[in-house]
Amino acid sequence: MDNVEVFDSPGKGRGLRAVRELWAGDVLFIEPSYAAVVFDSMAGNVCHGCFRRQQKLQRCGSCKFAQYCDRTCQRAAWDEHKVECAAIKAYDKVPNENIRLAARVFWRLDKEGGIVSDLQLTTIDSLEDHVSDMPEEDLQQLKIDIHNFLDYWPRTSKPHNVDSISHILGVINCNGFTVSDQRGLQAVGVGLFPNLCLVNHDCWPNCTVILNNGNQSAVNKMYHSYRRVELRSLGNVKEGEEITVSYVDYLNLSHERKRLLKDQYFFDCTCEHCTTGTKDDLKMAGKVVDGVKVPDEQVKEVTEYSLDILKKMEQARVDGKYHEVVKICRECLERQEPVLADTHIYQLRMWSTASEVLSYLQYFSEAATYARKMVDGYLKLYHPNNGALGMATMRAGVTHWQAGLIEVGHGMICKAYSIIMISHGPTHPITKDLEAMRQQTEMELRMFKQNEFVYHQMREAALKNQPMSMQAEPVEEGIKNLFRRK
Repeated sequence: MDNVEVFDSPGKGRGLRAVRELWAGDVLFIEPSYAAVVFDSMAGNVCHGCFRRQQKLQRCGSCKFAQYCDRTCQRAAWDEHKVECAAIKAYDKVPNENIRLAARVFWRLDKEGGIVSDLQLTTIDSLEDHVSDMPEEDLQQLKIDIHNFLDYWPRTSKPHNVDSISHILGVINCNGFTVSDQRGLQAVGVGLFPNLCLVNHDCWPNCTVILNNGNQSAVNKMYHSYRRVELRSLGNVKEGEEITVSYVDYLNLSHERKRLLKDQYFFDCTCEHCTTGTKDDLKMAGKVVDGVKVPDEQVKEVTEYSLDILKKMEQARVDGKYHEVVKICRECLERQEPVLADTHIYQLRMWSTASEVLSYLQYFSEAATYARKMVDGYLKLYHPNNGALGMATMRAGVTHWQAGLIEVGHGMICKAYSIIMISHGPTHPITKDLEAMRQQTEMELRMFKQNEFVYHQMREAALKNQPMSMQAEPVEEGIKNLFRRK
């Protein structure tokens, strides 16, 4: 490792620190997964080799469970799947994702050992499992998983005792990392990345983790890229400074972040932003009208109302009742916008959902209005190079473009491109998409400035000849919590 080294971080245990000065966008390391599996809920929609979402997948002819894009993906994944295939067939059913991942970890440990590369900084055995910290409910589930693992584990494979099985399942529980689809837009699986497990948390981190699945189109499996993470710097990192990433989304209040971190990762966050409650006042702020702040009682009333409505709205979205979602958002925003500040997190969530669902329903002008407000609020809260800010700005730019607001749309897409270049890097599929959008909107903007009337005429004619396709169905926004939640 040329950029980082392991050290004892005060109050945190092992961590990583920079061995040289780093700048925004620098890649500290790239790490392939030690083992990874597709979520149970996504098993029929995602390739089990490259984790790409596909409409049509080819099922493994033996176990009837694993599915692949084509024979290229199947050949590339065969080393991992070979023993698993026979085990599933013998077990006559498919175990849950935790057991499948634990089994893959043990098969690789038995075959290659705990260190599989000169670049690996730690072994699987030395990772924290926090089994002793688990609440009773989680311990009961752990016992069930151990029992099912022993039933699933082939008699022809090397036997493992209960303590070692418990350790691996505990490591998966608190160190499992969310694996996304090829564009990084939806969580589709979970994997173990040993070096990444050494990176400690900070609510305002100096680095970010991005999944870059690389090239899945290569016919020869030798050139077929595997699941890998990139640890990238968000800004200037001094030599000797600890490397940190955020395990949870910053768009939560400090006490909520601390609760999430304690429940999932078994530690009390003592970062500066949690200790001082940085930006908590902005996240719950009331609006200032003509220099006069809205009374606190009114802000509290609308905040409590918003929390209830958010639950109702989320349920309608899960049920696919998108027109109902729009109705709920409009009614809620009528009460929020005169009272809450543009940084209030409940209003930001409402703007985000409203813009996404309205875009899906092709009400682009209204969606663009909400998207612009959302980005303006995010800019006051997020780190300027945060990937979530880049993704939100990209979505807002596309929405303005679709609404015919080419000047604002192009500006937002350029802004998103500058952020994503740092957080995701130039080779990521999203960056490449943004580059194509940037070139297209730049060309359209030149046309617009030359003759606005002709531009709109050509745009309307193009839409009539080729109706705009439906947007992707709304899903849970982004992947803000990179480390897997229970």
